[in-house]
Amino acid sequence: MRRMSEDIQPAGDRSSWISSWLPTWCPTSPAQLRNAEEKMLKTVQRPYSRQHVRISNGNNLWTIAFSTHLLPSSPPPLNWPPAQSRTPLVLLHGFGGGLALWAQNLDAFSSRGPVYALDLLGFGRSSRPQFSTDPGEAEEQFVTSLEEWREKVGLEEMMLLGHNLGGYLAAAYTLKYPNRVKHLLLVEPWGFPARPENPNHYSIPVWIRAMGAIMSPFNPLAGLRLAGPLGPMLVQTIRSDFKQKYSSVLDDNTVSDYIYHLNAQTPSGETAFRNMTIPYGWAKRPMLERIHQVQAHIPISFIYGSRSSIDSRSGCALKETRPEVGITVIRGAGHYVFADQPEDFNQTVLQMLAKTEEKRS
Repeated sequence: MRRMSEDIQPAGDRSSWISSWLPTWCPTSPAQLRNAEEKMLKTVQRPYSRQHVRISNGNNLWTIAFSTHLLPSSPPPLNWPPAQSRTPLVLLHGFGGGLALWAQNLDAFSSRGPVYALDLLGFGRSSRPQFSTDPGEAEEQFVTSLEEWREKVGLEEMMLLGHNLGGYLAAAYTLKYPNRVKHLLLVEPWGFPARPENPNHYSIPVWIRAMGAIMSPFNPLAGLRLAGPLGPMLVQTIRSDFKQKYSSVLDDNTVSDYIYHLNAQTPSGETAFRNMTIPYGWAKRPMLERIHQVQAHIPISFIYGSRSSIDSRSGCALKETRPEVGITVIRGAGHYVFADQPEDFNQTVLQMLAKTEEKRS
């Protein structure tokens, strides 16, 4: 069931002297990213298939799928598993992430019906094109790529779940294509509140303010690539918490290796994210100013971690105008709630999806 499709070098990448220099300085490559992803996904028990789904401008989105039909435009050798009748669940990862970070959730989610997980345009093993410097146009590129992906895969409707940046983009997609989304699930979403008019800069350490001023012209993860051969060790040291998050299924540095290879490649979606933000991570186009426009028949659910630096005020603000909005806080979880407390997270999501299916039936 896990037959690999023909491995395609993601199209749409823009070569430059920087991108040609990075591979010699950073110990990474698309092949190493592929191998790291393979190790992550070995923990998944249920059968799945995978493919680069071609969209416009020569780009493609790397996708894995559980219990689905063969893609209409794909060749027969892929041998996708039989389809089930329930509305497919589509997973969108966050900034700097990739589809394999859902490794502890895929078996549970696919037990209820079809599941798709994809690398966002500009991230992971998907194409890394040049994005517009305009924040609205960059957002539109992300949303358009997701709609083209939906059309190619052949989905009429979906349950859309996004974490961090993926939550922001899931909301943006739902605003533009409301007839395609049957439930919007926002997991620790980025970019919802507007920047305060008088932010308390003095609550931010001086050294962080200084580094923010110095690094503002650069991509958020430029330091990782500048570290060169020290990059993998840097990730292992700074994000040592990820080893603990996946300790129940992995007992080595597989997760940190995967995160390194995800983000040491030529930046693309990362650049788009930078263009969509203002200093210290605020969105230039705050989603909270628009999400109330989501059509009333579409359920919206927020999931937060009790130990996360992102609080639930955005969800609560929307709930004031839409009382039916669901807000769940999972105890003992941080920002990566799906990895911190995977069993509680999985059950929470499955219960939310079941309620939506019950109402529809």
